Amino acid sequence: MIGKGQSISRTQASIAYGWNQEKEAEVVLKQYLAGDTPEEITDEFKIIQSQNDRCIKNTLSFVVSPTIKDGKNLNHQDLEMIAQRFIKEMDLKNHQAIGFVHKDKEHTHIHIYANRISLKGEVYKDNFIGKRSQIAADNVAKQLGLTRVREVQHEKLQELKWHRLAIKHVNNTVMETRPKSLDEYIKNMKACNVKVILSINKSNQLQGFRFEYQGVNLKGSEVDRSMSGSKLIASITQNNGYQKSRDAPKTLKLINSTVQLSTNMANKIAKDLAKQVIKRGLDAGMGY
Repeated sequence: MIGKGQSISRTQASIAYGWNQEKEAEVVLKQYLAGDTPEEITDEFKIIQSQNDRCIKNTLSFVVSPTIKDGKNLNHQDLEMIAQRFIKEMDLKNHQAIGFVHKDKEHTHIHIYANRISLKGEVYKDNFIGKRSQIAADNVAKQLGLTRVREVQHEKLQELKWHRLAIKHVNNTVMETRPKSLDEYIKNMKACNVKVILSINKSNQLQGFRFEYQGVNLKGSEVDRSMSGSKLIASITQNNGYQKSRDAPKTLKLINSTVQLSTNMANKIAKDLAKQVIKRGLDAGMGY
């Protein structure tokens, strides 16, 4: 089961989407609410939200998705239980909330909207809400004996084992040529039919890499732990003669632009660079 979450400001439009009868919507959660239409629910949200008018994104939006196989076997009561336990895991028992199940597609899923302002007027902290939603959904799946996201990921990686091995082999071959720039690495990978895709966030910061081969698209860490963004960049950095963590780059130059590294990525590169320097020193000392 997968969980996604974010803070939003478009309360009524989102609740109206959740209540869309064309999607065979069913209400599976109603907490501290009495209304029977999106407009009435929104007005009830606004009454509580008026206690803190400084919070702009004052509604929380979640999507909880069981696997297709699990979804086919879940009845209305089961889906109510999932919604209730998810709200509990997210520590939103003191907040207004409404949840709808959509069955218009093969993949049954639940939309949950919660008031970010509690009944006491406190603002719910939304730091890392996406990651916390994933953890909450995984905990609920574990409690109810449903398929967990890590099981789905493991199954997917097993099915793509051959593709992963092929991409890893190409990466090893390219890295043996000691590319001195990310452009060179990407060009050499492409020559071997592996497309390197940069994962760049809205702030134009590099967060990692994805690799596409024969129609399969995987994160570097899904291919192999050694192919995470920080480890690859640390290796390419060393090919330029940099030997200390303070030499770790903060930006990377591509053909047509300069990409800044996210703080998390830059810190990981510095650590990986230091580890590689230590390893090479030990290997040299042992006569390798």
